[in-house]
Amino acid sequence: MIISQKKPQEELLLSLKGYKKIFLVGCGECATACKSGGEPEVLKMKEDLESAGKIITGYCIPSAPCIAAKLKTETAKNIKALSQSEAVLVLACGLGVQSFKENDRLNLPVFSACDTLFGAVMDARGNFFEKCSMCAECVLDETAGICPITLCPKGLLNGPCGGVNKGKCEVDNERDCAWVLIYKELEKNKRLESLKEIRGPKDFRKTTKPHKLIMR
Repeated sequence: MIISQKKPQEELLLSLKGYKKIFLVGCGECATACKSGGEPEVLKMKEDLESAGKIITGYCIPSAPCIAAKLKTETAKNIKALSQSEAVLVLACGLGVQSFKENDRLNLPVFSACDTLFGAVMDARGNFFEKCSMCAECVLDETAGICPITLCPKGLLNGPCGGVNKGKCEVDNERDCAWVLIYKELEKNKRLESLKEIRGPKDFRKTTKPHKLIMR
């Protein structure tokens, strides 16, 4: 899940300066879950922008605006409102914003209402925690399902640094050391032998951006 949060309203109004008629695009998945671009947030944005003198020509909330087919289906239903718009404000992560730009037949100016923060998992209480850095070289099978690249501030691959203190991280003494957690999990599963294997440096060529995956 991609976590985003709404930009300050003053920043949004500055971005939209010079544009009167605005169309809003929300997100039915990630931004809905983290309450930055679901229907309540889109309607609140509509209210706030109208209070600031903007005209909202319409809005849509694709189930996943980062998927072209789903985005196109929703925008096709709103083509009349879009054709009457001067700009589009997208309440979604950066993927949703760029997806709209790439699939917009009207070539409207596109603006982001949100800042994209991180990829996360959501717990049973609805809290979000960053767990994966999408590093293109996963080590979870070797580290008991606990990612040292993300959970260790230094991204260490072969055990803790010298600053670990009573199981806590030297960067944040309120945070458990990722490698202590890995050790305990491996111990529980009788897999401590795997810690004797030295992992080489990551192949950072795999993280060269932008990535692509061509489906044939």
